[in-house]
Amino acid sequence: MSFNRDIKIDSKRVSTRGGRGALIGGGSIVAVIAVLLVSRLTGLDLSGLFGSSAETAGSYATSSNIDMSVCNDGASANKYTQCRMVAVAESLDAVWGEQLPAQGGTAYQKPGFVLWDGARVSTACGSASSAVGPFYCPGDSTVYLDMSFFSQMESTLGAADTPLAEEYIVAHEFGHHIQNLLGVMNRTDRAGSGATSDSVRVELQADCYAGVWVHYAATTADPDTGTPFLVEPTRAEVQTALDAAAAVGDDHIQQRSGSGVNSDTWTHGSSEQRVRWFTTGMESGSLTQCDTFAVSGSDL
Repeated sequence: MSFNRDIKIDSKRVSTRGGRGALIGGGSIVAVIAVLLVSRLTGLDLSGLFGSSAETAGSYATSSNIDMSVCNDGASANKYTQCRMVAVAESLDAVWGEQLPAQGGTAYQKPGFVLWDGARVSTACGSASSAVGPFYCPGDSTVYLDMSFFSQMESTLGAADTPLAEEYIVAHEFGHHIQNLLGVMNRTDRAGSGATSDSVRVELQADCYAGVWVHYAATTADPDTGTPFLVEPTRAEVQTALDAAAAVGDDHIQQRSGSGVNSDTWTHGSSEQRVRWFTTGMESGSLTQCDTFAVSGSDL
């Protein structure tokens, strides 16, 4: 999904961090790599197994290598991943700035958005390793995205690293922010697991909200230029987003890890569910249609 070349973007919309590097001692580097790989494949944050020393004497600050100086318009967003992140954030701000008050009766507040490229990053939800992948922290209303994630989408999850696939990932995390603004985060039990758990319903709703963004993205204008942020996506581009949604399904991740499919441990939903709810939001553009808590387990 390409951005119109003439839109203007502000690189200050996105923050960058270098994270923290760890001086690991007293253990096997093979074990460390194994933990990181399992975290990637399962979606579980196992970074706590390293202990607290990674944030004390055994850590050091690193500077970010993410160059935001090249980010100023739609052309740069189509060329550079970091600029695409700025443009998609501004597009999401514009879409939700209109749709959340109109459909949800709630004022939109922009979330923070941090791109990082280090071993670890500190957040209000705790310290996260690069193994965790993109996530939203309700404690500081911020989306965190490790820039190495996109380069591993294809090798680890089997999803092509395409612009709309990347944008879907960001839109999903912004979907969690919309849930936070609507009070969903406080009303649900996100600690459980299982095919019909609140955890799965929260994730599928965020997928649906990502679809809502796609529905309006090509018709919502950049306030600075009056030009729509994005060009209408082609069928092939939409398919890459659907493929990305399928790639992060719990069953798909379990199959790729060789552990066998066990729906009792699901926290995000199956590939079929994630594709279906993303499609629901994309086709309807309706928050009401995204109410995953209103359907029975068999219809989820």
